[in-house]
Amino acid sequence: MVSLVPTVELTNDVSMPQLGFGVWQVDNDEVEQPVLEALSTGYRLIDTAEGYGNEEGVGKALQRSGIPRRDIFLTTKLDNSRQGFDETLRAFDESLGKLKTDYLDLFLIHWPLPMRDRYVETWKAFIRLHQEGRIRAIGVSNFLPEHIERLQAETGMMPVVNQLELHPEFQQRGVRDVHRRHGIKLEAYSPLGSGAVLDNPEIGAIADRKGKTPAQIILRWHMQQGIIAIPKSVTPDRIRSNFEIFDFELSDDDMASIAGLDKGEEGRTGSDPATFDGG
Repeated sequence: MVSLVPTVELTNDVSMPQLGFGVWQVDNDEVEQPVLEALSTGYRLIDTAEGYGNEEGVGKALQRSGIPRRDIFLTTKLDNSRQGFDETLRAFDESLGKLKTDYLDLFLIHWPLPMRDRYVETWKAFIRLHQEGRIRAIGVSNFLPEHIERLQAETGMMPVVNQLELHPEFQQRGVRDVHRRHGIKLEAYSPLGSGAVLDNPEIGAIADRKGKTPAQIILRWHMQQGIIAIPKSVTPDRIRSNFEIFDFELSDDDMASIAGLDKGEEGRTGSDPATFDGG
């Protein structure tokens, strides 16, 4: 199958699908079927995390799919309890075992946890794994600009991706500007605002005009800004519907209307990386 999904080029020349499938809050014994559904629909970016507790189920789905490993862009994230140089190396090997693969396309530090102050030594372990060819690309999740700048200052290597909460009611424009200057690609988790944005009347009006669902409008908004998005669903119809966003475009007026929906910090639905302690 030729994928409809456009790719983004990371600064290390790795191509990454712009639309992916996330599996947060999906139990290990329930994750296999949704991942298989996503892969059969055409998704090729699969995003999990050690902290989700479902890497083993994801690995089973990848094997059952029959799709060559090289055609799947697989991401997982280091658990918050595993930060530190040596522990990161052990955790990485464990994740590979659960996922039944011998490499990752992308590995992310899940949270910076600045109060623990271990993310720099953790990043050094990521750099080693990348240099050894065991990870194609390394990045972070939920990192603020000051955390990323410290990584650069102390190791000389920038992440190529930062995965963070981003959606029409929490647009993170200042953070996006910093990342754009450094060439770091943004990957949106909770791209639908954990469902909160689906009922926004402006989104609904655009959806009515386009003959699309609110979720499709929001995901198309991400695509047109070059943002990677990883919506999650366990419902086959929604998995397929979230993929059907490449047969229309939002106009400049549509994009301007959505730009006006930003609520700043009031729009955040998850934890604040500056204060989240991993609990």
